Amino acid sequence: MKVCQLPVAELRRLLGSAEGAVVGMGPFCVRVRAQIAAFAAFLKHLYADFPLLPKDCLSDFRILLRRPRTLRALVRPQVLFEHDGQSLFKPFPLSHAPPLFEWGLNWCIATCAHQYLLLHAAVLERGGRALILPALPGLGKSTLCAALMLSGWRLLSDEFGLVRVDGTLIPLPRPIPLKNRSIELIRAFSAEAVLGPEFPKTRKGTVAHLRPSAESVERAAEPAIPAWIVFPRFCEGAKRQLTPVPAAYAFLKLATNAFNYEVLGSEGFLWVGRLIRRCRHYNFVYGRLQDALEVLEALA
Repeated sequence: MKVCQLPVAELRRLLGSAEGAVVGMGPFCVRVRAQIAAFAAFLKHLYADFPLLPKDCLSDFRILLRRPRTLRALVRPQVLFEHDGQSLFKPFPLSHAPPLFEWGLNWCIATCAHQYLLLHAAVLERGGRALILPALPGLGKSTLCAALMLSGWRLLSDEFGLVRVDGTLIPLPRPIPLKNRSIELIRAFSAEAVLGPEFPKTRKGTVAHLRPSAESVERAAEPAIPAWIVFPRFCEGAKRQLTPVPAAYAFLKLATNAFNYEVLGSEGFLWVGRLIRRCRHYNFVYGRLQDALEVLEALA
């Protein structure tokens, strides 16, 4: 059964139960419990095509969203994120439960899933080959990733490039977080963009999430072969420029963008090296989204 096939009231009841809702997300089973009534509508809207798994499924992550039991929380309603019974972050405003869930789940994956090399990168696939877009926050990675997905590329992930020991990339399609100006840009870019509610005044400004394409979710068991590593940087007004970079340069930048490179030690060094040898690598500066799409389509 898919998340969208469950009525909101039934999904809310399931999230509030002791077992919670178990959602399949790529290679992970995520057990979600939420004592926040409005969260069910967010989950159904943004995770519509994701599978609901049996309640006795072995879970990789066990998440609870709950309200703090303090007097202050009665005056200013708040929400806490718990993983395995431990509260990980300071309380968020109650209305920000969805972005707290997304960021909290990112934290869980980044700190626990060391069976993979975890790249901080968007990853998309075309014809079985994967485009890896590593970038620091603020360089336009998520906007470019969203536009590529809406242009027919299969989304593997916006946040994590999951590299398996054999060098293939494992899909983890999840909602793409868009921030500030990017929200209206993507809304105008495609009529097929399904966006969730906007959350103003977060630590990253106004945030809204883009639903991953149904095809990306349905093909979440299909890995892809790495082919291109492109380090994107949006500079308003700049001319598009795709520049090949040496392997040593690409290695250092890619290792810097890995969440667990140091945790993996020598294995991390070997995994990054294998990726560099299998791919072509470029720096990419662009000033218009359409220019970026044309260049990457030509590359593929």
